[in-house]
Amino acid sequence: MQQLTQSVSDLVRTHVRDVYLKPTTKRGESTLAVNVGIVHKALGLHNLVPSVCAALNSKKFLEENGLRLVSRTGPPSGQSTTVTFTYEILAADAAHLPAVSPLIGLRGVAKGLFRELGGGENFIRSERNRFAGRREK
Repeated sequence: MQQLTQSVSDLVRTHVRDVYLKPTTKRGESTLAVNVGIVHKALGLHNLVPSVCAALNSKKFLEENGLRLVSRTGPPSGQSTTVTFTYEILAADAAHLPAVSPLIGLRGVAKGLFRELGGGENFIRSERNRFAGRREK
């Protein structure tokens, strides 16, 4: 038996990106529809429909690929082979963009301030000393 090196969610996300998103983007289309049952069958999965639904509805999938979920059709449970997700493609080259956290942009924002204060360690040491001095009084 062959071991999977990817999780089912990763497998689903990779399949949809390669088989659905990239060709749709190349054609210049702005929307994409993905049926859970077709993806489930194409990947040869058994009894993993909820995992496929979760992967296609995940924030990670949307952010990694520059997509916005427009609609989801199917039963109220949202866990069926009849569920179809429709996405809006937000960027033409979305399938090639890495997911970047907005917090990364804040990296080093206080670098200059800490330099003026003698470095981060020095600042923390002086704050601890001031705090400890106040408690003793």
